[in-house]
Amino acid sequence: MAKKLLVKKIRSSICTKPNQRATLVALGLRKMNSAREHDDNPVIRGMIMKVNHLVEVKEIIS
Repeated sequence: MAKKLLVKKIRSSICTKPNQRATLVALGLRKMNSAREHDDNPVIRGMIMKVNHLVEVKEIIS
């Protein structure tokens, strides 16, 4: 069973730091309310922690 994370952008990236905007783009979140599935690994978890005030995360067990 591989765990996945559903990451959804819930806040705008206006007035955020450039590295936070780059992290959102690297996660594949460009527009508001866009969502992407990612594997649950330490790299993705670190990226989510950097922008945790801009995204919403749900765990998916598949």
